[in-house]
Amino acid sequence: MPVLYRKWRPQKFSEILNQDFPKKVLSSQIKEGRVSHAYLFYGPRGTGKTTTARVFAKAINCEKREGFEPCGKCFSCQEIQKGSAFDLIEIDAASNRGIDEIRTLREEVKLSPARFKYKVYIIDECHQLTQEASNALLKTLEEPPSRVIFILCTTDFSKVLPTIASRCQIFEFKKISFKEIKNYLQKISQKENVKIEDSGLALISSLSEGCVRDALSLLDEVFLALGGEKTITKKEVEKLLGVLPQAMVYQFFDLLLKKDKKGVVEFLERIYKEGKDLQIFLKKFLSFLENLLFYKYLPSALLKEELSEEEKKEISEKKEKISEERLRKIINMFLNAYKEVRFSDFPLLSLELCSLDVIDFLNKN
Repeated sequence: MPVLYRKWRPQKFSEILNQDFPKKVLSSQIKEGRVSHAYLFYGPRGTGKTTTARVFAKAINCEKREGFEPCGKCFSCQEIQKGSAFDLIEIDAASNRGIDEIRTLREEVKLSPARFKYKVYIIDECHQLTQEASNALLKTLEEPPSRVIFILCTTDFSKVLPTIASRCQIFEFKKISFKEIKNYLQKISQKENVKIEDSGLALISSLSEGCVRDALSLLDEVFLALGGEKTITKKEVEKLLGVLPQAMVYQFFDLLLKKDKKGVVEFLERIYKEGKDLQIFLKKFLSFLENLLFYKYLPSALLKEELSEEEKKEISEKKEKISEERLRKIINMFLNAYKEVRFSDFPLLSLELCSLDVIDFLNKN
């Protein structure tokens, strides 16, 4: 089975999830023949920046295009889809950060496209270019050659030189909603003839955190390990991906409220020895506390859409066990612990100390 992310990567604007505004403006420019010489796409990873750049490159070079969508059948479309297009150059700034690479680029852009109408440069993670490389790129953007288009992509817009950004048309790419990702995974599952419980798809969608690439990678992992004639259950997905059942999050919360120091330490020791990722567990626990906090302020209808009815019921019951003031304090304490767990050589110890501090806080308040 091919890697799902590659197999189902969008080849047309209509196949790209969400991102309505960038798609609308870019497709209009293509249709009217008024494309810019430089674009800057920014937003979280896995939201379609590079994919949109490739579709844009296909569309402006398509030999049989009608309207704004690439035909997908002509020579240029096929070359780009196969990844062998000479006039589509992709540079990963994370690994090619230096001045030498940009100097080479500056020499190459002087040459006319070999086969296409436009030569397109896609520079991923452009914010990671060195200062010298960024300045060299700026000179090229200030005097852009004809028939050359630059598309810069970044996950950290704040680190892009303002002088570079000012010479580009800028588009923001937003995280994909839980509902859109879940529906997308459902369609792919059907096309791949793999049966998976709706709750299993919901879990994968939630774990992806708005990143389509991550969602497809997780789904790929599930398909390869569990795909078959039978329906894949949520419990199987949890076990394969190393996700703790939501019930254990509630159990940990109850131990804290009971001020059971021994129980809390034993709980954390157990899940650590079972090979569970403490960072993932803490992230899940913080998400639960976040929902609990919002339940204090907002009606239940405004809870996160990925929550099941069972989870909403649990939150509804547990909100009565703790005050808003104490809940906010506990969230801040675990947020600090999350930073420590993420970078500590002793993640278990960091989380245990924080949990004991939380119990001490509850005892005093």
